[in-house]
Amino acid sequence: MSSGTENHDESVSSEEPTATNPPKSDKNSHRPPKKQRSFFRELPILIGVALVLSIVLQAFVFRVFLIPSESMEPTLHGCTGCTGDRIVVEKIGYRFGDPEPGNVIVFKGPDSWNTRYTSNRSDNTVKRGLQEVGSWVGLVPPDENDLVKRVIATGGQTVECCDEQGRVMVDGKPLDEPYVKMDFPFTPGVLDCTTAVKSGRCFAPVTVPEGHVWVMGDNRSNSADSRSHVQDELQGTIPLDNVIGRARFIVLPPSRMGSISSPNPQGN
Repeated sequence: MSSGTENHDESVSSEEPTATNPPKSDKNSHRPPKKQRSFFRELPILIGVALVLSIVLQAFVFRVFLIPSESMEPTLHGCTGCTGDRIVVEKIGYRFGDPEPGNVIVFKGPDSWNTRYTSNRSDNTVKRGLQEVGSWVGLVPPDENDLVKRVIATGGQTVECCDEQGRVMVDGKPLDEPYVKMDFPFTPGVLDCTTAVKSGRCFAPVTVPEGHVWVMGDNRSNSADSRSHVQDELQGTIPLDNVIGRARFIVLPPSRMGSISSPNPQGN
């Protein structure tokens, strides 16, 4: 009787189909192919979503404004018939705090500032409606007198001009304003705030009410700002409720792209 060694190694092989072991069916093979959604069917949805996002962003986050005049030169460029700067105005920050000295802000002009304002809307009903829709998505300016200036003094502070060097003062202290490049002539003893003919820089002290700001253009010799409205009910100051937001960036033209400088002139 002979003995041998049995091989117990197991090998794995594919199972051949037989009559008693039919092949497994592929469930996915009987499913109809998925229909691809047409791009043109999705396009209106995409456009609608984009419009809603644009409206929400411009209402609560930021908005682009065009600079139409030279009152903020050289910080912001604008003039009649030229290509003015387009700036991004951020709206969120002032929901958590108030404007500070040096901030460049966009605001709705109080009633007394609107005497020369004319509506930018068409008399044609259809065109006017399209302009309103365009305004919602930021393609057309809003039908309101929006202005851009720099905050010089805030609620409770007293602002006036000038000291012996022709500088604006807040609470008796002269301001450091490197952004002012154009101003009225001022020569001590010849053309200042004590001579018979006063310098165009001079204005009497104004105490800014709480909840308001005093604003001035960087182009001091060509800016109708708070100084031009001291005889008004608010003495030229702007209610914080009128402030739309803070000017942060120049986005167009490309040659002028960059952040907008906002140094505190009070040095705090």
